[in-house]
Amino acid sequence: MEYIQVQGGIPLQGKVRIQGSKNAALPVLAATLLTEGESRIGNCPKISDVYHMENLLRCLGCRVCRERGALRVDTAGVCVKLMPREAICSMRSSVFLLGALLGRCGEVILDYPGGCVIGKRPIDMHLSALEQMGARFRLTDTGVCGYTRGLHGAEICLSFPSVGVTENIIMAAVTAKGDTVIRGAAAEPEICTLCDYLVCCGAGIEGAGTDKIHIHGVSSLHGADFSIDSDRIVAGTYLLACTGTGGACFLENAPVLQMGAVIHAAEQMGALCDLSDKGLYVQSMGKRPCINRLTTCVYPGFPTDLQSVALAVLCRNRQKCVVEEQIFENRFRVVPALSSMGADIRIADAHKAEIYGCERLHGAKVKAEELRGGAALVVAALMADGLSVIYGTEYIYRGYENICRDLQELGARIVSV
Repeated sequence: MEYIQVQGGIPLQGKVRIQGSKNAALPVLAATLLTEGESRIGNCPKISDVYHMENLLRCLGCRVCRERGALRVDTAGVCVKLMPREAICSMRSSVFLLGALLGRCGEVILDYPGGCVIGKRPIDMHLSALEQMGARFRLTDTGVCGYTRGLHGAEICLSFPSVGVTENIIMAAVTAKGDTVIRGAAAEPEICTLCDYLVCCGAGIEGAGTDKIHIHGVSSLHGADFSIDSDRIVAGTYLLACTGTGGACFLENAPVLQMGAVIHAAEQMGALCDLSDKGLYVQSMGKRPCINRLTTCVYPGFPTDLQSVALAVLCRNRQKCVVEEQIFENRFRVVPALSSMGADIRIADAHKAEIYGCERLHGAKVKAEELRGGAALVVAALMADGLSVIYGTEYIYRGYENICRDLQELGARIVSV
């Protein structure tokens, strides 16, 4: 069984380059299905979720190849097929294929998406929005069958600014007949990246990054040469790791303009941050954090994807701290593992944890149960005294190209075994 071994208690020092964004790459790759011809997607991260998406695209008739850190996707041969169940069920982001395949082929057959267990995350909102645009769905015990005689524009009001639903509507709308307006849209940077790619392909989109997006349907899209932004969640992970271990690091290519809430939280925890167009320099003051509340929120608030990592750093808080999770209802799965390392955390309810800070964490054998919780355990192990062993590494590799290599570059004693 593969595992990560960490000898903790060493402040991180040095420079590391931040990889391309997982949450931006996956919808962009799905959106290539809407184009005629070839797209070159640069800075595409080498992570298992992207490999799964590559496999799905190939199963649908695309030609996909890697070239110097980029992916070339030729969609000339796309047709609707039953995709491998194991690939669909291992990756939540396969849900993006609903809007893309309905837009390209008018039909989709999809097993229920899988991925990490961090809450219900139902696809009802996706289906409801696409039905307003002329799609029809039949649900089975194992998946979804969808078809349309032609998508059309609609005015869609979202009850919650879901990133995935917003992206699915955009992909369905760009080649639909007429205009589509999304009210209550998500404003995350990944939405802007998807829209930027589609505009490069000939789409008409206005308002990306706001809560109202206007899409003008066009008859066809062409391929494009496009580059993915650096990953704000990976950068945030290493920022918080440096803060927690008391180090000083330069995060090259960190997307600092997307990281305001995370940088602010790190500064509250005792870090000094210096922003530039080349990245982010962070220096920890070496003191235990001392804050009383951290709340996740939709962008530009503190991202839910970094809540578990922040929880790990706050295990050494100097006073009681309440962490409130407003996005998902099952994102405290990492707490038992942190407790085995000496943390004092009490779950008040599905959305709230109370941390009673401890002086030190100690090494332990723990198991990751989802992607961001796995990253949190790595950060906790870096902070802890002694040796830690982290199992469940397949979750971590869903979002981090090579977390051991990156942290080794910062002086950590960490290996993948």
